[in-house]
Amino acid sequence: MSTKRLFLWSGPRNISTALMYSFSQREDCLVEDEPLYAHYLSRSPARPYHPASELILNQMENDGQKVVQHMLSKTGKPLLFFKNMTHHLIELDWSFMKQGMNVILTRNPREMLLSFSKVIAKPVMEDVGYAMQWNLLRYLRENDFPLVVVEARKFLLDPEKQLRQLCMACNIPFDPKMLAWNPGPLPEDGVWADYWYQNVHQSSGFQQYNEKKEALPENLLPLYKECEPLYQKLLAYSL
Repeated sequence: MSTKRLFLWSGPRNISTALMYSFSQREDCLVEDEPLYAHYLSRSPARPYHPASELILNQMENDGQKVVQHMLSKTGKPLLFFKNMTHHLIELDWSFMKQGMNVILTRNPREMLLSFSKVIAKPVMEDVGYAMQWNLLRYLRENDFPLVVVEARKFLLDPEKQLRQLCMACNIPFDPKMLAWNPGPLPEDGVWADYWYQNVHQSSGFQQYNEKKEALPENLLPLYKECEPLYQKLLAYSL
């Protein structure tokens, strides 16, 4: 059985978990939640302030190259969906991405930072992934690797249209089951779900887009100013 691999490369506090739940509704698909998380924590200064970091390191493979080989060798269904955070790609050879479809998922940094800072109070660029997403997009384009860019606001404004376009870009059939799921956790959720997935666990589908009205705290403005031009570059390539 031939296997198609979808590598999602998202920023934090995006709709990546909802997308994982969406793909999990397909009978032809297996999903996996952030397999590179322990690799990232084992090599990043973020380890002390990430919730459940020691649990993640103890329960998951810490060697990123072994994780890559796992993603490339895993089978079981015709479609495999690997939800990943872009900033987890530190100290890895990216050439494996040629063997799958790469989906870069981005979000307006103002909205992302308002959400992310409620869990991690003093984020830096290495926590939020915009610089690495832009570097990844250029790498994928320069090497002619399969690539599509998705933007969260556009997606939530019309989930069915965006899912149809995403499936077309990935050369897979659209499945209407992807639009809804039962509230509650998935068996595939990572051990960090209690800290990050409350909204998805209460949902039964993609939530309606609502613009955040609150002001960005002053301490986040420098990082926002770093992220915004990178986000605009990514946005130009999005579905």
